[in-house]
Amino acid sequence: MEGNTRRVVVIGGGVAGSLVAKSLQFTAHVTLIDPKEYFEITWASLRAMVEPYFGERTVINHRDYLVNGRVVTSAAINITDTEVLTAEGILIVYDYLVIATGHMDPVPKTRTERLNEYQAENQKIKSAQSILIVGGGPTGVELAGEIAVDFPDKKVTLVHKGSRLLEFIGPKAADKTLDWLKSKKIEVKLEQSVNLNSNSDESNIYQTSAGESIKADCHFLCTGKPLGSAWLKDTILKNSLDNHGRLMVDENLRVKGQRNIFAIGDITDIPETKQGYLAQKHALVAAKNVKILMDGDRVSKMATYRPGSAMAIVSLGRRDAVSQLPFTTIIGCIPGLIKSRDLFVGKVRKQLGLEAHPVHA
Repeated sequence: MEGNTRRVVVIGGGVAGSLVAKSLQFTAHVTLIDPKEYFEITWASLRAMVEPYFGERTVINHRDYLVNGRVVTSAAINITDTEVLTAEGILIVYDYLVIATGHMDPVPKTRTERLNEYQAENQKIKSAQSILIVGGGPTGVELAGEIAVDFPDKKVTLVHKGSRLLEFIGPKAADKTLDWLKSKKIEVKLEQSVNLNSNSDESNIYQTSAGESIKADCHFLCTGKPLGSAWLKDTILKNSLDNHGRLMVDENLRVKGQRNIFAIGDITDIPETKQGYLAQKHALVAAKNVKILMDGDRVSKMATYRPGSAMAIVSLGRRDAVSQLPFTTIIGCIPGLIKSRDLFVGKVRKQLGLEAHPVHA
């Protein structure tokens, strides 16, 4: 097959990039470029903080699923029309390029180091009587829920600078979530920020912007992470970035103005909430389109991606969740059955061709 001689380079080993690499590994020469040696189901990381052995299933070496591709453990630093340059000075030639660098997340290089981080964060939670969470988006809310359910004796305070929680979805979902958190004895302070350096004397007292004092033995910062696109500003794609640093793509997920370069996941300018299940949809569309182009088929046959209506499920501990659907918002065990028990971990593992529950886990 002609496609077997084509070189596909995927930059980014998150959910979107890993799924593309896995999908194309037997139809092209695939190279995955990622600074870390593993793929991580990031939305499940909060569960791994309260239950470290959960991370055995959510942190997966790239080699476990990319059995017929090349993994280059490095950061991409430049792109030309034909090559990608890594931080180690390696030049990798491509016929098709898929960029999926998502958000910047300073995580360690190896799977063992990442699992050790979960153990350390778990000890941090266990040894604390009072815990401060800064940020009321999905990460902060889900972490608060995980801690409250697994460690109900801990005093948890969540501080958020916005006027309501979960600002990426509707106010009804935010109100229901606030009521749920309060029912678990979590103290929520809205329209405030925290100076994390105000605890310089190790008194375990943090000051808020409203002049309040919060006692906490430890804290977790759960605010937004920057896009992983800064390195593109000095490449051939510098004019393809919008004012927010996102890559502009067409309906086929090709970078606008480019014939053979695709972008998927959080780094794109697609007008939709950035969520893991949508990144997986991007990956399947991009992989299909790369195959179509490799086979020499007409561009008119390429699959299109259309943003769907806003849907979201935010897990609240082991059994509950809040779900915003197109026509209703519900909270409790019904949406919890969909997400909270396993956080879609088994489903993602199966997509990567792995057992949902490996024996060693």
